[in-house]
Amino acid sequence: MYASLDDLIERAGETEILQIADRDGDGIADPEVIEAALVHAENKINSWVGVKYRIPLTVVPDLVRSWAVSIARYYLHRYERPEYVANDYKDAISDLKSVAEGKAAVPGAAGLTPAASDQAGTVLAVHPAPHFDLRGWR
Repeated sequence: MYASLDDLIERAGETEILQIADRDGDGIADPEVIEAALVHAENKINSWVGVKYRIPLTVVPDLVRSWAVSIARYYLHRYERPEYVANDYKDAISDLKSVAEGKAAVPGAAGLTPAASDQAGTVLAVHPAPHFDLRGWR
């Protein structure tokens, strides 16, 4: 996975993580809840980054980890999301869209392999525009 429970706690603090991920009320963040949020974040990242890079990423740059935390945290806040959590999520999605559109690269992406182009092996040719004269189309 691109992030872990420790990464979530580092960003949000243990108190917040317990509030949003302790669904059974035992004072411990539920592992299956955390895992589901982190898997969802990884899938979301892969859907955008996979346009330009081979996935899953074998190297996890800090920015990718940050995106994963922002996305997972957003989904863990199921009902009322604080504005700063929603803004972090929107920023992560905006960054991911920029990567997919080729407007941004993944910083620290050394070792990542760009995805194969859709036009790999395709030969493009340019021809003069056809025109019609008294002898027909040329």
